[in-house]
Amino acid sequence: MDYREHLLNRFLVEAFYQILRTEELCISRAGYDNLSLKELHVIEAVCRAEEEGSGNRATSIARSLGVTSGTLTTAVSLLEKKGYLIRQRDAEDKRVVRIRPTELGLTANRSHEAFHREMVRDVMNALSEEELEIFLRALGHIGSFFRSKKRVKQEDFH
Repeated sequence: MDYREHLLNRFLVEAFYQILRTEELCISRAGYDNLSLKELHVIEAVCRAEEEGSGNRATSIARSLGVTSGTLTTAVSLLEKKGYLIRQRDAEDKRVVRIRPTELGLTANRSHEAFHREMVRDVMNALSEEELEIFLRALGHIGSFFRSKKRVKQEDFH
């Protein structure tokens, strides 16, 4: 690895780690220390599905998170016990079960959104308009890279 590759690698690894650790700390300080970051992201996906009206069925939420239905079912069961989510039968089709946030889940999600707004605002305030445009273009390329890797089958890594 040349020097620039080394710097970029180090930045990506450290930035990812720091974002996760800071997010966990903010959630804990907000009084949600009984939630893991993964659980909070499940709550976030359920809230987003509810807001967008895009279908808060387990299959569509699992797909949006990139997890199996079984993994989501386990997470939802735990979050139900903790009081963050509920399962409800659809009013029109009783065979359909919807996953919805409780008031506690909505409050936790708002706290999580506040962290993200602060993070984005602070980054934007540190950059000029020109730097921000370049940064957003670069992040678009980085996002494309990760989305392409997500489509690679796990067995390709062995």
